[in-house]
Amino acid sequence: MINISSFLRASTFLLTGIPGMEGNVWLAVPFCCMYVISILGNSAILFVIKAECNFHEPMYLFLCMPPIAELGVSLSMLPTVLSVLLAQMFFIHCFSILDSGVLRAMAFNRFVAIYNPLQYASILTTPRVGVIGLGLTVRSISLLLPLPILPKKLSFCRSHMLAHSFCLHPNLLQLPCAGIKVNRVYLSSWPHFGLDLLSIILSYVMIIKTVQSIISKGEHLKALNTCVCHICAVLIYYIPMIGMSMVYRSGKPASPLIHVLMANIYLLVPPVLNSIIYSVKTKQIRRGIHKLLTPGRC
Repeated sequence: MINISSFLRASTFLLTGIPGMEGNVWLAVPFCCMYVISILGNSAILFVIKAECNFHEPMYLFLCMPPIAELGVSLSMLPTVLSVLLAQMFFIHCFSILDSGVLRAMAFNRFVAIYNPLQYASILTTPRVGVIGLGLTVRSISLLLPLPILPKKLSFCRSHMLAHSFCLHPNLLQLPCAGIKVNRVYLSSWPHFGLDLLSIILSYVMIIKTVQSIISKGEHLKALNTCVCHICAVLIYYIPMIGMSMVYRSGKPASPLIHVLMANIYLLVPPVLNSIIYSVKTKQIRRGIHKLLTPGRC
């Protein structure tokens, strides 16, 4: 139970665990393991890229972006930030938007690398990659600046029970008595997810057209193989997000279990799986982590 009277007109809000299993201590074990894997895995990727001078190139700078966004999401869910509910909501949504933008940028990176590999280094230079990362960060923050302010004007006279174990804006809008029109307009004005997904699809349409122009079948597979990690990351991110969005937009009340599971899958599973995928699938990162874990061996 979290006291947030200094932020909202309600005295307390209750975060929801998995229905019927709130007292099950063993349920915390897999969730804690997933947290640890997410934080350590993404931190290891960042450390390896920072430590190896050979990795200070645009291609690896793009690989830095997903771990940064996913570390932000994971840390925003930890209990240490739950005492400030609106801050948690802001950071969760902010890093989620950043993650979506990073996937869009990486799709463009893959297209440039396959379409014009000889000019890749001159097109995507280190300063340009830095500008892309800064632009994505500014976009995420600017879109969400009103988010901590708007709920302060709401009157909460219904149940103070949130549907998840953390605060999400769509869930918070289900609790006020009235006056949520501005909040709903603001929520519907977020075009980033659709635009990012459309840009990713267009990038892969261009990649497929480029690959089809390659005569050698071996080169076909080699080019497409470089996209496997990114395709997995896109699917892991967007499928749970679309599923959770459909739960809120269906118009029918969903089971509390569905709300809890969809939200935890959306925010917890991608950081865990992506850290494993990039660590295992990217040969250079895999070697760097092996070197990090076995420093005394060649």
